Order: sequence, then C-alpha cells, then structure tokens
Amino acid sequence: MKIVVIGSGAIGSLVAAYLKEKGADIYLVARKEAVDAINSSGIKVSGARQGHKVMVTAHSQLISKPDLLILAVKTQDIECALKDNAAFLKDSLLLTTQNGIAADEIAARYIPKDRIISSIVMFGSTYIEPGLVVHNFEGAWIIGRPFAKGADQQLIDVSLALDEAFPTTISDDIIGMKYMKIFVNANNCIPAILGLSMQEAFADLDVSRISIGIWKEGFDIICKSGINLVSLPGFPLENVTKMICMPAQQAAGIFSGIMLKLSKDPLYGSILQSIKRGRRSEVEFINGAFTALAVKNGLKAPLNTKLIELVHAVEETGQFFTKEELLSFTKGLYD
Repeated sequence: MKIVVIGSGAIGSLVAAYLKEKGADIYLVARKEAVDAINSSGIKVSGARQGHKVMVTAHSQLISKPDLLILAVKTQDIECALKDNAAFLKDSLLLTTQNGIAADEIAARYIPKDRIISSIVMFGSTYIEPGLVVHNFEGAWIIGRPFAKGADQQLIDVSLALDEAFPTTISDDIIGMKYMKIFVNANNCIPAILGLSMQEAFADLDVSRISIGIWKEGFDIICKSGINLVSLPGFPLENVTKMICMPAQQAAGIFSGIMLKLSKDPLYGSILQSIKRGRRSEVEFINGAFTALAVKNGLKAPLNTKLIELVHAVEETGQFFTKEELLSFTKGLYD
C-alpha cells in the first residue's frame, strides 16, 4: 500500500516515522521549513519507544497518487490541503485523524464518502520543532466508516497497514467514539490558556475542578442532544459518568492524579502546541463541538463558551492567563 501523510506536526511526523521504520512505502507532505529539515536530518522521535531517527522523504505537495492518504493537518486546514492536492486524490482512500467530528464532513465536500475512513488516535505526541517529536504515550488507532456501518475489505487493508506501527482496531460506530474522544481532548484548552504543560496545569486541584465542570456540561449537552457515546480503549464511558457524579473535589483529585501520571515527559495538548507555533488552534472543533450542539438544541454551554473565548484571547495577544485569572473568569460556571 502506497501511503502519504499530509501534515508534519505531532501526529503526522510520528505516524510517518513509525510506518517508514516498519518498511512502509510512504512519504510526507509538509510546509517548506519542515520539508527542508526532514529531508536533511530525518524525523527524530524520543519518548515512549526510546530514541529513533528515521529518514523519511518529504515534499511540499503530492507528487504521486497514494493508495492511502493520511490527513494529519488541523481541521481548519483540511480544505486547503485537499484543494492543493486534488489532482492526485481521485481514487485514493482518505483517512482523517482530527479531533472533534467536523473533519469527515469537510472532507466529503472534496472526496466521495465511500472513500473516506475516519480514525481516532489514542496515542499521544508532542511537536518540538520540524523533524523532532516526543512520543508521550502509547495507545490504539481506531478506524471506521463515518458514513456507513460495518467492516469491509478496504477497512481491513488499512487496519493491517496501520497495525504495523500502532495497534489498530475497526469500529462499527466511529461517530459515537469520536464524540467520546471529545471528552479526552476537551480539557486541553486549560493548559493552553495558562501556557503550561498538562502536568503543571492539573497539579492544581482547583484547576482540575474546571475540567470536571467541562465534562459535566458536555455530558449534559450530549445526552439532551440524543447522542450515544461509545467507550474507547483505555477510556470507557464510566470514566466520565462516575467522575461527574462524585463530589467535585474528590473527582478533581482523581483527575489530577491521572494527568500527572500520563507521561514522564512534559505533555502539551494539541491546542497549546498550535498556539506555540503561532497558528490557530482547533478549540472550535473540540470544546466548540459542545457549544455547537448546545446552540442547535436550544441549550446553554457557558463554561465551554468562556474557555473558547479565553483560548482565542491567547491566540490573538500571545499572552497567557494566570491560574488566578482563569479561576476568576470561570467562577460560577461549574460545580
């Protein structure tokens, strides 16, 4: 299977490096500075699997038709990536990797729905600079059809190809799982607002209580919108339902303990990684998934709305908020 990865950030670089290391016929499409760095020095991966340096070929656009295109750009960059490479995408399978639930609908404007495969990335990675990433923790790669049910030969073939690098499973309800993944990612906005690693931010129990508030508000919106959540490997639905039913301080203590043990290396969520690179974050497709559902169904999402507003303020000014400011801005919006 001929594979191309578009996007050289945390996930794109990690995936390209590990698949190439396992012998895949693969190249990477990236921005010029990344292309130059990767072609010169390869992709260096540290972290969960010790140190790796893998020589991967990189180009600024597609140069041949892939059997599988792994789209590893941010959701807001999907349209540009597909438009720029449209000439080579006519018969390719497209695999989306983005957080939130919007990526597949955007891709379907340019790619036939029967050629789109959606995925959920449960492993974690941090982008340091072009050609240098940290693999923070292991996890599954879940794939499925966003516009159909059941497994088919194409899904099986893609699963076998990806399984060379990460344990890959096929889901019959990828959309229910993608909504569940939003709960995994929804707290990324807090370290982004503070400019801290996940470990630094959630060592504070008061800050961790905001995370429980995000889950409570999001879960209420999801339930009232009639959406069925589906458990993820390593993150069952009970992780959310039990925590939101506990006393807030107790739940915050458990959440804090989990986050502190997640990675021995400093872990920076996808939202903060984008901000540090001077780019728009995907907060509108993560916490914004909750607020969009709230608007659609006549509900309210004051906490997630405020957190999105604070992330945008950081994006615009480049100035992070203090913990005290965060707690003041969100006072009365949770618990």
